Amino acid sequence: MAEVVIIGGGPAGLLAAQRLAERGHRVRVFEQKATVGRKFLVAGHGGFNLTNSEDAPAFADRYGEAAAFFRKLLAHFSPADLRRWAADLDITTFVGTSGRVFPESQHKPAELLRAWLRRLAELGVALHVRHRWLGWAGETGLRFLNEASGEEFTLVPDATVLALGGASWPQTGSDGHWVPLLEGIGVRCRPWQPANCGAEVAWSAFFKEKVGRAPLKNIALSCGPHTVRGELMLTDYGLEGTPVYALTPALRAALAMGSATLHLQLKPDLTQEELARRLARRRAGTSLAAFLGSAFHLRPPVPTLLRELAAAPDNLLAALTALPIPVAGLRPLAEAISSAGGVPFSEVDEHLMLRRRPGTYVAGEMLDWEAPTGGYLLQGCFSTGAWAASFI
Repeated sequence: MAEVVIIGGGPAGLLAAQRLAERGHRVRVFEQKATVGRKFLVAGHGGFNLTNSEDAPAFADRYGEAAAFFRKLLAHFSPADLRRWAADLDITTFVGTSGRVFPESQHKPAELLRAWLRRLAELGVALHVRHRWLGWAGETGLRFLNEASGEEFTLVPDATVLALGGASWPQTGSDGHWVPLLEGIGVRCRPWQPANCGAEVAWSAFFKEKVGRAPLKNIALSCGPHTVRGELMLTDYGLEGTPVYALTPALRAALAMGSATLHLQLKPDLTQEELARRLARRRAGTSLAAFLGSAFHLRPPVPTLLRELAAAPDNLLAALTALPIPVAGLRPLAEAISSAGGVPFSEVDEHLMLRRRPGTYVAGEMLDWEAPTGGYLLQGCFSTGAWAASFI
């Protein structure tokens, strides 16, 4: 029986704690905030996508450059395993029309967390809140500060799992404060960048006043060769919504090269031929707003958007199929749903153990991976936690 310390009370850390305790290990979880699972609850504000029902190859591809490694992680702790884990806590789940997996309507995020914490208590997992990790002590030791008492102390566990999160949502404790501690032992961390975030667009003052905040439903959005369907939200600072979140990596790459442009397809289900046929019906004297409404069921704010962005306003076919939206930048990291950067996979071995500190494992968003919203983020955290725990 080993003594294991988990640092971080998010999904990756708590699942690692559960898996280890189920195998008989003595487990202690240290969390700097007053409660554990804060980001888990924040994830529930947008509908609480636990995971997704997408087939395994496509699911792994959602993790971009880390897809090959995630195929192993998802085989070890799959979306089906995550649903079984929830069911074991008496939380039933269902697959929505989008393929996303949700708890049944009677189960709220806080209820799932309470059930989970009861299970951890039954397994003997000790939770220590308001404890800040201060760094290392010798080859295997860890230094902590009890922020309630002001006491500093050292532990020397048999193994450690670091699951301190990334750098988005700092109010939940995911603030990246741990980076200097890892860099101090030679771990080369990658700079933080926003992921799954809004895009900034330099709207005119007239557009901001006229439109404000408005949705665009059933659209397709492209950045280079990447295209995503969904719903977009126009805001006073730019764009929000699942399509722009999914295109964040492509936008970051384009912005790093100097400029980025999104292309909006307002009627992606219509062919070019059908669009041209309907456009040919426009009668002289018909206003743009009236014509778009009758021919394409495109209501405000679409006419205003076209006037704002269309370089050639008379070329409606081009405007409807590939309306260019110049992107000035991405929203700040603190507003992002998730973050890119952190510990590269080159700094850990296949077991997610730090090469520069044997016996110390890394899980969750501390690692440099990213995925779109829709259940992939939580699944990634759970799978990395389960994987790391399996080698202790």
